[in-house]
Amino acid sequence: MNTETSHLTANAAALLGEAGKQRVRAIRSRRWLVYPRAKQVLDRLNFLVDHPRGTRMPSIAIYGDSGMGKTMIMKRFRDQHPPSFDALTGRLKTPVLAMEMTSRPGERRFYAELLTLLGAPQRPRADIAQMEQAALRIMEAIGVQVLVIDEVHNILAGTYREQRIVLNTLRFLSNRLQISLVGVNDAREAIGGDVQLARRFEQFTLSRWAANEQFEILVALMLRNTPLRHPSVLTAKSLRRILQITEGITANIFHMINSVAIEAIESGSERITDEAIEKWEPEFDAEAAFA
Repeated sequence: MNTETSHLTANAAALLGEAGKQRVRAIRSRRWLVYPRAKQVLDRLNFLVDHPRGTRMPSIAIYGDSGMGKTMIMKRFRDQHPPSFDALTGRLKTPVLAMEMTSRPGERRFYAELLTLLGAPQRPRADIAQMEQAALRIMEAIGVQVLVIDEVHNILAGTYREQRIVLNTLRFLSNRLQISLVGVNDAREAIGGDVQLARRFEQFTLSRWAANEQFEILVALMLRNTPLRHPSVLTAKSLRRILQITEGITANIFHMINSVAIEAIESGSERITDEAIEKWEPEFDAEAAFA
């Protein structure tokens, strides 16, 4: 048995001692890879957490097609800043709070979603002002510094009036609590309805992958993190085919590489070859499986 592991990361190499079934399971599990584009976004998000409180706090809007890895980056960001208990004050600290914009936005539904996330009991007959004050009180008490709103483009499902109200609510929360906002969405026009709010957002776009050095780095990182016993060396032709089949969507690229890697384990070849890339065809649309 080949015990050479220089082609793998330490974590991937450690899996070589496992049976094929366990390695297949590891490949199918979601893995975080620190590729340059994701690191750039994370560095800016971490900047928000460390930013001193003040008026007009900086915010970030992250755009990208479904499957480009926005949700995975947000999960990584939350994991880096988990809630913690302060023994000195006896309080729970939550620097990063993440919520999803409701499918049909409105002020009441927005605050109801926020209070549910905060674990706050809600009175059925509470008016919006009471819900707002409860949310403000709890968020200030737990030290929220960054509010992440996923699926911000759902704002567009509302009427013009509803859109304006929700955008005004976001601006009010940022001003009142002196917190940064992170909007994760597919549509740039979602926050464009409030000029003052939109000006606060630094924009990051997770574009589809193209045939360049960044894509080569991504594939190389994936191969180094895939527990196969032999090195996989792919030609430029194979890289172009990966882009063609996956349409440059991050989730599709992971799905394709993982599928070919599993075939390599099951066949005993223990490497991804140009021939395997050429023969591979998708069984289903993987784009819908990841955000």
